[in-house]
Amino acid sequence: MDLGVKGKKVLVTAASKGLGKACAKAYAKEGAQVYIASRNKQQLEEAAQEIIEESGNNQVSSIVCDLTKAEDIKEMITRIGTIDILINNSGGPPAGKFDDFNDDDWQHAFELLLMNIIRTVRVVTPGMRAQQFGRIVNITSSSMKQALDGLLLSNTFRPAIVGLSKSLSQELASDNILINSVGPGTMETDRIRDIFKQQASTESVEERLVKAGEDVPIGRIGQPDEFAKAILFLGSEANTYITGQTLIVDGGAMKTL
Repeated sequence: MDLGVKGKKVLVTAASKGLGKACAKAYAKEGAQVYIASRNKQQLEEAAQEIIEESGNNQVSSIVCDLTKAEDIKEMITRIGTIDILINNSGGPPAGKFDDFNDDDWQHAFELLLMNIIRTVRVVTPGMRAQQFGRIVNITSSSMKQALDGLLLSNTFRPAIVGLSKSLSQELASDNILINSVGPGTMETDRIRDIFKQQASTESVEERLVKAGEDVPIGRIGQPDEFAKAILFLGSEANTYITGQTLIVDGGAMKTL
């Protein structure tokens, strides 16, 4: 299938590692012109070089951007120009319960998870409207459909992203701009490995990874490139009629509808 992304300008935020980098790599392999953004310049440059080497596509650029700062986002989009495909991604907020967080914690999570999407969409949609084409995919979490124990901040703001995306899908559809939200289940990323390593346990990280997949119907946890396939399709020209939807990529682990 021709996904129609060759030559398209794709921006993937928080793409120096993990799921964001996997998504950027998927688009690069299809011949897109890929821009990756994050706060860490060294990690970004290393990620860009890795993507170039593995995809054989040298149209991969890195831009340092703090997604919690409106001016950084505006400057980034000004440098890139009109974007065809926007993949919104961000790091996860800290774990904890209600009494663990003060106003600053809540405000930071709001800026990190929700306001960065609002600001980025606000800046890219005029160009998408002008060309009558755009695809936006918001990477969230399975907590957008089912609350996760100990992740109060994520449980609060991820569903808000769904509400935003659904509303925007109604407003943007007439301009051929489709927007969807995709939440990963447990994926084998560096972050998951670090979490398992930090947790007190007599089991090795590899044993914990295997155990984490026991409750997944497919029988294992997911790989970043598997998650990226869903993002690639929804953000492609091949997707012509799917908008305003929420998709969980978790190997069938979630039991609710």
